[in-house]
Amino acid sequence: MRTDARRHHDPEVRGFASDNYAGVHPEILAAMALANGGHQISYGEDEYTDHLQRVIHSHFGADAQAFPVFNGTGANVVALQALTDRWGSVVCAETAHINVDEGGAPERMAGLKLLTVPTPDGKLTPELIDRQAWGWDDEHRAMPQVVSLAQNTELGTVYTPDEIRAICDHAHQLGMKVHLDGARLANAAASLDVPMRAFTNAVGVDVLSYGGTKNGMMFGEAVVVLNPDAVRRMKHIRKMSMQLASKMRFVSVQLEALLAKDLWLRNARHANAMARRLADGVSAVGGVEILYPVQANAVFARLPHDVSERLQKRYRFYFWDEAAGDVRWMCSYDTTEDDVDGFLAALKEEMSR
Repeated sequence: MRTDARRHHDPEVRGFASDNYAGVHPEILAAMALANGGHQISYGEDEYTDHLQRVIHSHFGADAQAFPVFNGTGANVVALQALTDRWGSVVCAETAHINVDEGGAPERMAGLKLLTVPTPDGKLTPELIDRQAWGWDDEHRAMPQVVSLAQNTELGTVYTPDEIRAICDHAHQLGMKVHLDGARLANAAASLDVPMRAFTNAVGVDVLSYGGTKNGMMFGEAVVVLNPDAVRRMKHIRKMSMQLASKMRFVSVQLEALLAKDLWLRNARHANAMARRLADGVSAVGGVEILYPVQANAVFARLPHDVSERLQKRYRFYFWDEAAGDVRWMCSYDTTEDDVDGFLAALKEEMSR
């Protein structure tokens, strides 16, 4: 078959900006090719989406149901809409992705008020939730109906199962529901060395946004309903939110390839190990401070601004708080030891200048 497509990038270029920068895992590409060819019913009535449900049951229990979507923002917006009334609001950490990095989508697309709480490490607690969980009968205030937490958090920290159980128990006692943004859920499970259900359905999470793109997929995530009684009209909300894929088999087969065996865990363990290697190396460099515990695949550090600017010309990464000199370094399923060691050597060179 003839093609005029040609490569427009240098595959040798590596970086630590985001796990979204990584390419598609070969096993995911092979699965997509397997699903190609012939005709399958559109909009989720295909064989691959049907089989995905059984795979989801093996991880999250027989009541769980997956609704594949295009991306993480879509997953969060769909999930939060399904959990709230028109007058509802969502309590979340000030650093939460839904608050900082989704362009106002929960507010603009879902019409939700986000009630944010400052946290020292990105993690909510029952006490922190209570700062915003009040005023249910006050018509002047958006009604708190959902607690949304991220696992792992935007600061790379990881909740223990007991910490999430305490949040769920507290939220449910208040009549609220719990949403978990699991863009890097696999990394958290690998860090804790427990099954994903140990800190989701087993401890009371109602709805989960399951992330695949950061763990080796080409595109696609899933809203996983763990408590069917907590949501309403998921299918309709997904369609209204422009997240219903016509050729859904190509999202579902990726999730199946990731979750049916252990690819999700292999990828996450490797990314976490590379972050640990990076953190260990950085700790030996004078003048560089690691800001938060390195519990998954992210390293947050503070170093001189001019050093970061020079280093960015050699390896791409982002400032987290440019005024303070804080940066974020992310490792991916395809980050190698040579990548890490090369970056550490470049960091040492720039720090010594």
